[in-house]
Amino acid sequence: MRRADRLFQIIQILRRTGGPLTADAIAVELETSKRTVYRDIAALMGQRVPIRGEAGIGYVLDGGFDMPPLMLTSDEIEAAVLGAQWVAARGDAVLAKAALDLIAKIGVAVPERLRPFLMEPAAMSSPHRMRAVDGLDVAQVRAWIHAGRKIRLRYEDEQGRETDRVIWPITVSYFDAVRMLVGWCELRRDFRSFRADRVREAEFLEDRHGERRGALRARWRRTLGPHPVEI
Repeated sequence: MRRADRLFQIIQILRRTGGPLTADAIAVELETSKRTVYRDIAALMGQRVPIRGEAGIGYVLDGGFDMPPLMLTSDEIEAAVLGAQWVAARGDAVLAKAALDLIAKIGVAVPERLRPFLMEPAAMSSPHRMRAVDGLDVAQVRAWIHAGRKIRLRYEDEQGRETDRVIWPITVSYFDAVRMLVGWCELRRDFRSFRADRVREAEFLEDRHGERRGALRARWRRTLGPHPVEI
């Protein structure tokens, strides 16, 4: 690995980890010596990269440090392409278009030597099966999640029984054949997952549920495991 690439990777490792990371751990990931890592970190500090720490304790990259957004490695390009292919095939219409736009933007910005990793990647997403038609606008659901607003659903279960629900949407899970909307259900007073293709009617309310998005999501995550699904 070239030294310039190694310096970049050290920054990426520290950015990804968040907490203190020892030179030993960095050396293992980069498949180099601890002594080389010490020299590289000293060089980065000399270039005013805001790394704090010391040998034997660990190193941290201060928050707010930024780098040119498209200094990508070949593996990062292939990861982005693979993810964008999956989203383009399985995401809602807005996300699918955004995924194709992302690939196009990367293609314009990456150096010529890295373009083959974009145009002819070694990995690819498998073709998706026919998907059930959603009963609501999933792109608008995502907007309501960000806004902390409620959604009223008329929902049909697998026996054909319909119920009216008001939910506090938390996330949308994308699967090969269906999409699932997860939210706090006011009727059940619990978290529930709803298949988007079984929604018969949706009303996007202006009412806010009043709980911080992060707190609501954290409360839901603590319940994961035996998580009821409204099928």
